[in-house]
Amino acid sequence: MDKIRNFSIVAHIDHGKTTLSDRILEDTGAVPKRKMQAQLLDGMDLERERGITIKAKAVRLKYKDYILNLIDTPGHVDFSYEVARSLRACEGVLLLVDASQGVEAQTVAHAHLAQSLGLKIIPVINKVDLSQSDADIAEEQIWEVLKEPVSAERVSAKTGFGTGGLLERIVRDIPTPAGAERGKTRALIFDSFYDSFRGVIIYVRMVDGMLKTGQTLKLMGADFHSKIEELGFMTPKMEKCDVLRAGEVGYVVAGIKDIHSVQVGDTVTLAENPAEAPLPGYEHIKPVVFASIFPIDSTDYPLLRTALEKLNLSDSSFSYQSETSKALGFGFRLGFMGLLHIEIVKERLEREFNLSLIATSPNVIYQVKFHHRKSHPQELSALTDAGDGYKWIDNPANFPPYGDIIDIKEPTIRIKIVTPIAFMDAVMTLLKEKRGVFISLEHLSSQRVMINYYMPMAEMVIDFYNKLKSVSKGYASFDYELDEYRSADVVLMEILIHGTPVDALSVITHKDRAQTRGRLLCEKLKELIGRQQFEVAVQARVDGKIIARETIPAFRKDVIAKCYGGDITRKRKLLEKQKEGKRRMKSIGNVDIPQEAFVAMLKIEE
Repeated sequence: MDKIRNFSIVAHIDHGKTTLSDRILEDTGAVPKRKMQAQLLDGMDLERERGITIKAKAVRLKYKDYILNLIDTPGHVDFSYEVARSLRACEGVLLLVDASQGVEAQTVAHAHLAQSLGLKIIPVINKVDLSQSDADIAEEQIWEVLKEPVSAERVSAKTGFGTGGLLERIVRDIPTPAGAERGKTRALIFDSFYDSFRGVIIYVRMVDGMLKTGQTLKLMGADFHSKIEELGFMTPKMEKCDVLRAGEVGYVVAGIKDIHSVQVGDTVTLAENPAEAPLPGYEHIKPVVFASIFPIDSTDYPLLRTALEKLNLSDSSFSYQSETSKALGFGFRLGFMGLLHIEIVKERLEREFNLSLIATSPNVIYQVKFHHRKSHPQELSALTDAGDGYKWIDNPANFPPYGDIIDIKEPTIRIKIVTPIAFMDAVMTLLKEKRGVFISLEHLSSQRVMINYYMPMAEMVIDFYNKLKSVSKGYASFDYELDEYRSADVVLMEILIHGTPVDALSVITHKDRAQTRGRLLCEKLKELIGRQQFEVAVQARVDGKIIARETIPAFRKDVIAKCYGGDITRKRKLLEKQKEGKRRMKSIGNVDIPQEAFVAMLKIEE
């Protein structure tokens, strides 16, 4: 164990984590130069296309006579759960900062998380080869965040400058793993994925004892037993071994076909000599944004359920439960960590499992207090209790009638925005528009400030990220954490098509914005639905009142084209007959809503 070092690389998005991982892989000889490629640890096509890391990747390296277990983590705020998970499997962390951009919002968040877990932090300043970089200012900003002057390693991940000194610093400064080699076996599951031939493959960080091929393991949380078929570690390809000892990071294949028995954060021990208590520290992730996903072809529903179960193994941060929509049929209600998370999960389901899906507008979870009546549908009485007479509601379709609502509480967030001083006024104006409440302003340097605000979560879900990038010309970065639930003047806005409410188009919005948003939505739906054989009304309704309306005119066939000459009464008779037919069609007609209408809900503010 004295020769093992476990560490993660954390940074803001685009500061060069994966490039630094590539150089470390090269310098330690884990990958020959002829096989080297950019973003080597990013295995998904989606990661390469977007240039972002979505999944944390663990890899075992040999340096001199040391074993280094490196975990490359994502940088986007929506995937911060991957970072938290990775840090709990490490003793140290490389805090990477781009010398040309300085400390960003995610850098601050990751530094504080690492400090709270008691990890050794090595600051690393990257991109020192760029002409616009200023490593001295970046180092001062890091000291300001860490509240102590820690000397930073200066590297260029692209050219490889400084990585040799960084490896020496890792070996010297990062402590050896704590744990009892001769104690009862305990290993932490920090990731897993499904292989169609070998079942669930578990990634573990060994804490105490050892695992050997042929032994029977026990998952303490699920109380599940299975025989170990294969052990190994990633180098970065899978490499078999016979034993995993305390302090090591590796994978376990135990022929587990039941997807539900494996949970990230569970403790692995031995069935014949089990540990008394599981490992502490893992919390169940609570989703903050909810959206529904439906298969375009309703016969794909069982395939979607299987796909969600398999995807949930490698991404345990989203939750799902089945739901039915009058407009879209059978589907699932999913809870996510943010808007990018929704996009990534939907795209992975479509690519990896060959499904065609449609997602509804995202919304947050509310606490609602209302008068209970016998006439209410069963769904309302089945809602989870939130205390003090409030119920949790994550779906606008489950809202009680407006006359029965006593109070609605919405989730608020504490948002940190790091921006150049030149854009400070524009950013603060945007936060005010989004119902933000000022907390504090901190100067990180003579050129950059960190703005702290309270803001309703729902305002961030709509289009906050795009607008922030727009007002700051792409220079501002943000990070957020959930705060408390506060009473708010929000209302349910229903969309009626041809007089019938469409549950999948219902949204929760602030009362002051309801009319503007309702008009925008009705105008957009008028374009997307298109003309029918009869006149169609598109309406927005709040508290029983219609607040916006657009009318889609009917197609009109020229029925009097065949009348050349003759009496006017003949033409009138044909027109009246057509009008009567349209009236009858309107009373029994159904309107097909195209998929674009549901997608447009996500981009309504654009």
